[in-house]
Amino acid sequence: MAEAARETEWRRPSFAKGIYLGRFDWTLVHPHPLPDPDRAAKGAAFLARLEEVLRGFDGGRIEREARVPDAYIRALTDLGVFGMKIPTEYGGLGLTLADYGRALMLVGSVHPSLGALVSAHLSIGVPEPVKMFGSEDQKRRFLPRCAAGEISAFLLTEPDVGSDPARLRTTATASEDGEWYVIDGAKLWTTNGVVAGLAVVMATVPAHTLPDGTEAPGGISAFVVEADSPGIVVERRNAFMGLRGIENGVTRFQGVRVPAANRLGREGQGLKIALTTLNTGRLSIPALCAGGGKWSLKIAREWSNARVQWGRPVGAHEAVGKKIAFIAATTFALEAVFELSAALADAGMEDVRIEAALAKLWSSERAWEVADELVQIRGGRGYETADSLRARGERAVPVEQQLRDMRINRIFEGSTEIMHLLIAREAVDAHLKAAGKLADPDADLAAKAKAAAGASGFYARWLPTLATGPGLLPTSYREHGRLGQHLRYIERASRRLARHTFAGMARWQAGMEHRQAFLGRVVDIGAELFAMSACVSRVALLRDQDPERGRSAEQLADAFCRQSRQRTEEQFRALWSNTDTPDRRLSRRVLAGDYAWLERGVIDASEGTGPWIAEWSAPGADLPDQRWPYGTLKT
Repeated sequence: MAEAARETEWRRPSFAKGIYLGRFDWTLVHPHPLPDPDRAAKGAAFLARLEEVLRGFDGGRIEREARVPDAYIRALTDLGVFGMKIPTEYGGLGLTLADYGRALMLVGSVHPSLGALVSAHLSIGVPEPVKMFGSEDQKRRFLPRCAAGEISAFLLTEPDVGSDPARLRTTATASEDGEWYVIDGAKLWTTNGVVAGLAVVMATVPAHTLPDGTEAPGGISAFVVEADSPGIVVERRNAFMGLRGIENGVTRFQGVRVPAANRLGREGQGLKIALTTLNTGRLSIPALCAGGGKWSLKIAREWSNARVQWGRPVGAHEAVGKKIAFIAATTFALEAVFELSAALADAGMEDVRIEAALAKLWSSERAWEVADELVQIRGGRGYETADSLRARGERAVPVEQQLRDMRINRIFEGSTEIMHLLIAREAVDAHLKAAGKLADPDADLAAKAKAAAGASGFYARWLPTLATGPGLLPTSYREHGRLGQHLRYIERASRRLARHTFAGMARWQAGMEHRQAFLGRVVDIGAELFAMSACVSRVALLRDQDPERGRSAEQLADAFCRQSRQRTEEQFRALWSNTDTPDRRLSRRVLAGDYAWLERGVIDASEGTGPWIAEWSAPGADLPDQRWPYGTLKT
């Protein structure tokens, strides 16, 4: 189903796709794309106003009350925050993706729940899919409302369905006259769903007969649904490890009538709409991660200078200094990865589906490590809550909250494991097209033999290109000074990665899809190469804009590339020297219960509290109402 829904054509070049094929085309990301000067000035003016307003917000209040105050929502609405990505002709601000991401950095630095509220509304809520797939009538009906502050949500996940949409149980049954759909089902983890006025809902349309007598196959489809429609019940507001102010719940649909005019695209196009929306929607995560890195760097620097141990500031001790160097270099890379990915998307000259996915994957992993290192630097004060620190008379720095809040980014909008598979699929796309039935587990020997003959032409042309390249020449990329050595490494590593990927395809063929650990390492190597490329491109941009800052940025980029190259080499070694096979055997035996004896000696207090996955029965008619800021919650 996912294969059928993905974009199969590559009409525009992709820098990241080239990395996996051994084609390091530096000209695709250098010079760094720049926005139109007028749009850039408009974005800078908006960000200045936003920063001024946000300085009056109290993130600690959101954390303590576990909700975003109404006054904060009104202030953001008055600024136009909920219309940042919506075109001006529909009442929005029409900001670039880059300025939108910079705004998320600011908003998320007050409290990440604010960032989640805004990004869920604009990146995956009603505005993005309607903007990309909606009819003109739908755009005029829904986008101005969203721009004016009517919060929206995106409802896909179900109690028993996460990354496996083929099992979607929510249905949208078409009426005989074709004018309506009736939605029944339940949705879980509906970010903004508790407060939304509008929602994009994914539901399976059963096969049906159209009014003209023809048969419609149905399939997963997308609908814009009014949240106050009869039959919609928000049954619960969920609570989480972090993001305490997030409005995330369980929503049930019972006989909810939705006009056919509210269906986005065709029947059966819903999953494609969801996947395409996420191509650029995922860039909100790297933006929030970059903001988290900046905040962590500030706290680490200030604390490491103020805290004295053994006669010196703790930052002067190498054990801590190494952590500070990692945080600083990684923060520069986090910003560079976001800025490059957003600029490429804004320019519209390249296909950025891999870049956006890589940015989300890599940024969420590195930002979590940065937050973890910050806790270690702060020690006991990093583990203590901000309110407790304040009560003792110390500066209320919410470091432990940062760790809790950043953790979700490795799960949001595609977990790390799913992102590995998604990116790997795109990375090996050329191999699958060339090899054909060789990579089809259902193909017979005759089909495989024919496919092998057909693939020989592709590989005869492609493999020789992996032998040599500009990375072997000490004079290449010399205009980038000391960073040129890293570009030469990236070019060589790109060809090396392509050779290893080909070796994996040749060795496992159709079985490649089950080698998820191997594919994950392939993807992670490409992610590091992309991050290094982004850093060097950003240094060149900053050097042109401000030579002094450019020199400072060059030092950060050089440090990051050296750290990244070490991680890359470790991943290369692990491609073929690893414990994957014994680990597979061990995990099967664990799941079979062979080592259940090892679990004895502890108490599991969750036993008897309920099933692993809840059974979804019809809601009771006598459930008490609980008033929430934006409507009625039944719990």
